[in-house]
Amino acid sequence: MNDILMEFLLRDIVSNLSDEKREIYQYIVNEEDQLAQQADTADHLLQLFVKHAPHLTAAKHFHLEYGEMIKFMHDIEGEINEKLEERCAKVKWIDMTDKIKHPNSSKNPVFTYLLIT
Repeated sequence: MNDILMEFLLRDIVSNLSDEKREIYQYIVNEEDQLAQQADTADHLLQLFVKHAPHLTAAKHFHLEYGEMIKFMHDIEGEINEKLEERCAKVKWIDMTDKIKHPNSSKNPVFTYLLIT
Protein backbone atom coordinates (compact mmCIF):
# COMPACT_ATOMS: atom_id res chain seq x y z
CA MET A 1 0.00 0.00 0.00
CA ASN A 2 1.10 3.55 -0.65
CA ASP A 3 3.30 5.05 2.09
CA ILE A 4 1.39 8.35 2.00
CA LEU A 5 -1.94 6.60 2.49
CA MET A 6 -0.48 4.49 5.32
CA GLU A 7 0.79 7.64 7.03
CA PHE A 8 -2.62 9.28 6.63
CA LEU A 9 -4.39 6.24 8.12
CA LEU A 10 -1.88 6.05 10.98
CA ARG A 11 -2.33 9.74 11.84
CA ASP A 12 -6.11 9.32 11.79
CA ILE A 13 -5.97 6.27 14.06
CA VAL A 14 -3.60 8.00 16.50
CA SER A 15 -5.83 11.09 16.57
CA ASN A 16 -8.75 8.90 17.63
CA LEU A 17 -6.93 7.26 20.55
CA SER A 18 -7.86 8.29 24.07
CA ASP A 19 -6.06 11.44 25.24
CA GLU A 20 -3.72 9.48 27.52
CA LYS A 21 -2.77 6.92 24.88
CA ARG A 22 -2.32 9.58 22.19
CA GLU A 23 -0.12 11.76 24.41
CA ILE A 24 2.12 8.87 25.44
CA TYR A 25 2.39 7.47 21.90
CA GLN A 26 3.19 10.87 20.38
CA TYR A 27 5.67 11.69 23.14
CA ILE A 28 7.67 8.50 22.55
CA VAL A 29 7.48 8.73 18.75
CA ASN A 30 8.67 12.35 18.89
CA GLU A 31 11.57 11.38 21.16
CA GLU A 32 12.53 8.56 18.77
CA ASP A 33 12.24 10.84 15.74
CA GLN A 34 14.52 13.43 17.33
CA LEU A 35 17.13 10.77 18.01
CA ALA A 36 16.78 9.42 14.46
CA GLN A 37 17.48 12.90 13.07
CA GLN A 38 20.71 13.06 15.08
CA ALA A 39 21.93 9.61 14.04
CA ASP A 40 24.44 9.14 11.24
CA THR A 41 24.05 5.37 11.01
CA ALA A 42 21.82 2.59 12.31
CA ASP A 43 24.46 1.73 14.92
CA HIS A 44 24.62 5.34 16.01
CA LEU A 45 20.82 5.35 16.37
CA LEU A 46 20.96 2.27 18.60
CA GLN A 47 23.61 3.96 20.74
CA LEU A 48 21.40 7.05 21.06
CA PHE A 49 18.41 4.88 22.01
CA VAL A 50 20.44 3.17 24.73
CA LYS A 51 21.84 6.45 26.01
CA HIS A 52 18.61 8.48 25.95
CA ALA A 53 16.01 5.66 26.34
CA PRO A 54 12.79 7.27 25.01
CA HIS A 55 10.57 4.86 26.97
CA LEU A 56 12.39 5.65 30.21
CA THR A 57 12.16 9.38 29.50
CA ALA A 58 8.43 8.97 28.85
CA ALA A 59 7.98 6.94 32.04
CA LYS A 60 9.53 9.74 34.08
CA HIS A 61 7.54 12.41 32.21
CA PHE A 62 4.21 10.63 32.77
CA HIS A 63 5.07 9.46 36.31
CA LEU A 64 4.89 5.75 35.49
CA GLU A 65 7.18 2.86 36.27
CA TYR A 66 9.41 1.85 33.35
CA GLY A 67 7.80 -1.62 33.08
CA GLU A 68 4.33 -0.03 33.06
CA MET A 69 5.39 2.30 30.26
CA ILE A 70 6.77 -0.55 28.16
CA LYS A 71 3.55 -2.56 28.61
CA PHE A 72 1.35 0.46 27.98
CA MET A 73 3.22 1.39 24.79
CA HIS A 74 3.09 -2.23 23.64
CA ASP A 75 -0.69 -2.21 24.18
CA ILE A 76 -1.06 1.12 22.32
CA GLU A 77 0.99 -0.16 19.37
CA GLY A 78 -1.08 -3.36 19.31
CA GLU A 79 -4.29 -1.34 19.19
CA ILE A 80 -2.91 0.88 16.42
CA ASN A 81 -1.73 -2.10 14.37
CA GLU A 82 -5.08 -3.85 14.75
CA LYS A 83 -7.00 -0.77 13.62
CA LEU A 84 -4.54 -0.15 10.78
CA GLU A 85 -4.98 -3.71 9.49
CA GLU A 86 -8.77 -3.32 9.64
CA ARG A 87 -8.65 -0.03 7.75
CA CYS A 88 -6.22 -1.36 5.13
CA ALA A 89 -8.50 -4.30 4.48
CA LYS A 90 -11.36 -1.89 3.78
CA VAL A 91 -9.46 0.56 1.56
CA LYS A 92 -10.09 0.27 -2.18
CA TRP A 93 -8.09 1.99 -4.89
CA ILE A 94 -9.90 2.77 -8.13
CA ASP A 95 -7.89 4.18 -11.03
CA MET A 96 -10.01 7.02 -12.48
CA THR A 97 -7.38 8.34 -14.88
CA ASP A 98 -9.33 7.27 -17.97
CA LYS A 99 -12.51 8.86 -16.62
CA ILE A 100 -11.09 12.29 -15.82
CA LYS A 101 -9.77 14.59 -18.50
CA HIS A 102 -7.15 17.03 -17.32
CA PRO A 103 -7.13 20.26 -19.39
CA ASN A 104 -3.38 20.11 -20.05
CA SER A 105 -3.15 16.40 -20.83
CA SER A 106 -2.53 14.99 -24.26
CA LYS A 107 -2.96 11.38 -25.31
CA ASN A 108 -0.47 10.34 -22.61
CA PRO A 109 -1.77 11.75 -19.32
CA VAL A 110 0.74 13.28 -16.96
CA PHE A 111 -1.45 12.64 -13.93
CA THR A 112 -2.92 9.54 -12.38
CA TYR A 113 -6.24 10.03 -10.63
CA LEU A 114 -7.08 7.56 -7.89
CA LEU A 115 -10.31 7.30 -5.96
CA ILE A 116 -9.66 5.95 -2.50
CA THR A 117 -12.73 4.59 -0.73
